[in-house]
Amino acid sequence: MGKPVLVEVIAYAPTAFYHCTHCEVAFREMGASNRRQEEQLQSSLPPELIREYEAISAWVKGLFNQHCDEVVVRVIDAASIEGFYKSLRHNLHRYPAVIIDGKARFSGSQSLDAAGRSVSERLATQAAAM
Repeated sequence: MGKPVLVEVIAYAPTAFYHCTHCEVAFREMGASNRRQEEQLQSSLPPELIREYEAISAWVKGLFNQHCDEVVVRVIDAASIEGFYKSLRHNLHRYPAVIIDGKARFSGSQSLDAAGRSVSERLATQAAAM
């Protein structure tokens, strides 16, 4: 097995704010609910972007089912500083956007299948080279 293929997905992602990990564990053990975070997640994106995020999530799960540990996936919020930077650097204007190994770029929901094929092709090329 060669080096895993890096798949970066830039998309608008639901956002919730939490305390530090230790505090979150302590609050959960005390019986405090995560109602505030659940409300933040439900109201952080409009319904059409939530559906798009669910489609991206299903695509990523399919990628893992097909390629297991041969891929590393990073999901980057398009509204974050890193998402803004990567969008500028790779000249991406539509989301979701997929960057494969820092080179191949795909923009828009309709391009997820093409991005998946590109990942498969890269892995096949790596396997043939070994």
